[in-house]
Amino acid sequence: MIFEQVSDFRNALPGGGVLIGLDVGSKTIGTAFCDAGWTFASPADLIKRSKFSKDKVALQAAMATRPTKGIVIGLPLNMDGSESPRSQSSRAFARNIADLGLPILLRDERWSTQAVERDMIAADMSRAKRAEKIDSGAAAFILQGAIDALTA
Repeated sequence: MIFEQVSDFRNALPGGGVLIGLDVGSKTIGTAFCDAGWTFASPADLIKRSKFSKDKVALQAAMATRPTKGIVIGLPLNMDGSESPRSQSSRAFARNIADLGLPILLRDERWSTQAVERDMIAADMSRAKRAEKIDSGAAAFILQGAIDALTA
C-alpha cells in the first residue's frame, strides 16, 4: 500500500519496526535505515541505478540486512507544492516496488539535499566526499523527518 499521509502509514505499522528511507534519483538511490523504535535515521549504502529489475534486487538485498517493516520514499515536489516530472518518477518507483508487500510512504523532500549539503560543507567535507555521500544523507534526512512525524 502506498500512503501520502503519515497517520495512514503509522496505522499500517502497528508494531513499529525498522524503516528504510530512499532518495530516488536518476543515477543513484540513496538509502538510510532507522531503528525499530523510530528514534534516529542513519545513512546506508548507495545503489547505482541501472535497469529497474537490478535496482529492485539491490534494494531487496539492502533490506535483507535488517528486518525492514516499511519504506519511506522522498517525493520531490516543486517549491509551490505542485508535482514535478521527478515526482512522477518517484511515484512510478513506489508503484513498481509495491509488490514487495511493505507499506510505502511518499514524503515531501523539498530542501533535503540542500540541507544535507549545507551540513556537509559546515563539517568541512571535501567536494568529492560530499558527492559520494549526499544521496544517502538526503535519504536519512527524509527518513528522519518521517519518523519525527510518526512519533509526534
